[in-house]
Amino acid sequence: MGWFKRNKENISPDSKKSDIPDGLWSKCEECGEIIHNKQLEVNFWVCPKCNFHFRIGSEQYISILFDKGSFKEYDKKMKSSDPLEFTDTKKYSDRINSTMKKTGLNDAVRTGTGKMDNKKTAFACMDFGFIGGSMGSVVGEKIARIIDVAYEEKIPLLIISQSGGARMMEGAFSLMQLAKTSARLARLADAKVPFISILTDPTTGGVTVSYAMLGDIIIAEPKALIGFAGPRVIKQTIGRDLPEGFQRSEFLLENGFVDFIVNRKQLREKVTQVIDYLT
Repeated sequence: MGWFKRNKENISPDSKKSDIPDGLWSKCEECGEIIHNKQLEVNFWVCPKCNFHFRIGSEQYISILFDKGSFKEYDKKMKSSDPLEFTDTKKYSDRINSTMKKTGLNDAVRTGTGKMDNKKTAFACMDFGFIGGSMGSVVGEKIARIIDVAYEEKIPLLIISQSGGARMMEGAFSLMQLAKTSARLARLADAKVPFISILTDPTTGGVTVSYAMLGDIIIAEPKALIGFAGPRVIKQTIGRDLPEGFQRSEFLLENGFVDFIVNRKQLREKVTQVIDYLT
């Protein structure tokens, strides 16, 4: 009996890191180009040679999208507890504390309000660097609260997803967030308040099957991995080869799951255009 050998690593928070030391330079995962970090930042963290979109966090998205100095963060101090006293390779409580120190974030989403072209917008953006952008009780609660802000103030809502799925260290508590956020969005839709969902690399698992796919308009960044289960699991389940580019933005656009693919450089312009149209 042969051994089962995995030929691809799982998605991990560091999977887009290159072998170039931290500091001045970054290496493009797609074409191998060595790019000065300052040049990368000026180019919205997109490779100038091949248009590969580097993974970025909430701080960078805020700087790209919002009028300077207009963003006000909500529920910044909210932190996850350890309801199951969960341990895998290390205690969940230790994992949270070490990730907080490493990232400077308290959990995997940043929420608040800001202005885009002087229009007030409610905003949530996930951070893949925080335990793979997984959705635990804090992520669900913060997103539910910012949906309430959009509902009460009748302002558009924008959510940027970037996640490996539900946070299994919190068991059923993490799965409850799917229903909680979806119910809040249903109320928002009844009030005819627009919700724009932006899918970035990767958007998978419980986030995909809850708020990420419930936008009035769904925008994806180029070549982002978007799906529920991973391609390897699906291939093993159905016992067939998958189409080329399966679960990438372009495939989803072709099959009607996504409305637009937008290059990061045009993201602010496209979002403000959509908000103008919907309001």
